[in-house]
Amino acid sequence: MAPSQYTPHRRRSGRSSRPEASTAALRHHYDISNDFYALWLDEHLTYSCALWDEDDKEDTLERAQIRKIDYHIEQARAARAEHVLDIGCGWGGTLNRLIREHHVTRATGLNPSAAQTSWIRSRPIPGVDVRLESWRDHKPDKPYDAIICIGALEHFTHPGMSRAAKVRAYRHFFRHCHSWLRPGGRLSLQFISWGPGVPVSVEAANRLGFISTAIFPQSHLPFLSEVLQAGERLFNPLNLRSDGSHYQRTCEEWLTRLETRHSAAEALVGGDVVRTYRRYLKDSARSFAQQWVHLNRLTLVAAPRVTWQAPTVLINQGSHLITTLHRAVSAVAGPHYGSADVPRS
Repeated sequence: MAPSQYTPHRRRSGRSSRPEASTAALRHHYDISNDFYALWLDEHLTYSCALWDEDDKEDTLERAQIRKIDYHIEQARAARAEHVLDIGCGWGGTLNRLIREHHVTRATGLNPSAAQTSWIRSRPIPGVDVRLESWRDHKPDKPYDAIICIGALEHFTHPGMSRAAKVRAYRHFFRHCHSWLRPGGRLSLQFISWGPGVPVSVEAANRLGFISTAIFPQSHLPFLSEVLQAGERLFNPLNLRSDGSHYQRTCEEWLTRLETRHSAAEALVGGDVVRTYRRYLKDSARSFAQQWVHLNRLTLVAAPRVTWQAPTVLINQGSHLITTLHRAVSAVAGPHYGSADVPRS
């Protein structure tokens, strides 16, 4: 579906209370055309920030995207694992590399996009299982050894949510991941977050408003602090990279490729869509350059599962302490302490 054809759904009180972007809103962006994306992405259709070699000015998008995938596989300690989950698996580049290059036995991908899921299934790889399914509905048959989630967290909340509501939504996601992982398993995340100082200006309103309505309706970025708060006591952070400049370079490379294949792109999706995407990529690159938004690569390890029960002796001691304090205060405050009829001064 082209951006100009999408009409956002109004959220009603009787509608699903799920805070993330609806399936229709996600497919509005990701199901435009597999062939269209193939014109300007790398050969494996990796639609997320690459990991560039900053010392190599001749580095290519293809090498940088493979480097990014290998980075997350290494961070998650997923190599040679029995079973790995990829949440928001796109066109399957990470699933492919897990099986073919890192000797993983099974790799399961979750994807809300019908077009992407169909594309993966048309190129079957032994050991890869892709499901047209939300992470909320996923029910694994046994724990995973590792989880990778690249470019999905941005869609887990919608505009207008309070900080507290966003933290609850992200925590719900972390609870699922924690319950799915074996003890000590790792979760490797990549996501865009708000920068510390988005200016209050017409330029910022126009640029960011355009991206949030024409490109990613019903999606809202997190602040890094919201994500870290949401994971407390479920995951311990191990490593964090802030790579906004890498996403700037990635968007600039995508834009160059799209402009080079402009005629072929228009033949596939029409001039309006191509113009929309050119603006989107240009505005995104500028936003990363000005640090209005950041790109985070966060490695987490599952915290131990602890079921705490207060020993009876501690409960008895606590009760005795409360009783003692109550008597002491009563002795000082007089007979009216604790009464509803305490005289007012």
